Amino acid sequence: MELRPRLVSGEVTVRPGRPEEVAPLREILGEPSVARWWGEPAPAAELAVDLAGEGGAVLLVVEVAGEVAGGIQYDEEQDPQYRHAGIDIFLGGRVQGRGVGTTAVRLLARFLCGPREHHRLTIDPAAANGRAIRCYEKVGFRPVGILRRYERGPDGTFHDGLLMDLLREDLRPDPATT
Repeated sequence: MELRPRLVSGEVTVRPGRPEEVAPLREILGEPSVARWWGEPAPAAELAVDLAGEGGAVLLVVEVAGEVAGGIQYDEEQDPQYRHAGIDIFLGGRVQGRGVGTTAVRLLARFLCGPREHHRLTIDPAAANGRAIRCYEKVGFRPVGILRRYERGPDGTFHDGLLMDLLREDLRPDPATT
């Protein structure tokens, strides 16, 4: 079964990345609006492994109108009793606030709930990241609870996270196709 799909909706494409896209992805991860939530960019070698699909998570490129705009990744729990997938996404400042994140998350969620046959997806934004939370809610994710002192931020202190999940039947349709 395909692990690294090519998914398209309008001008947004989610697709496997290429080695030469490690540098642009690291640049995006280093932008203040991204680094605020993600911290320092991963080393190029680590990002290259994830981009090649050889790490624990599958990292895909988010492309807008033919240009690298960010990355979206998923990981899968394969234990049949707990089988589900988790998603993470980062987008460069030039495409933030334009619906690109909602489209990319919806595309990946449809893939994970469809061909990958997951019944539940999770995502865990920083509790203070209202923009990300609204994006995920538009796709159908619902808050589960606060993860207290969940992650260490770039400032060195721990910050709360929000655990959200989506059941297959909660996945909202793409307004562009309805």
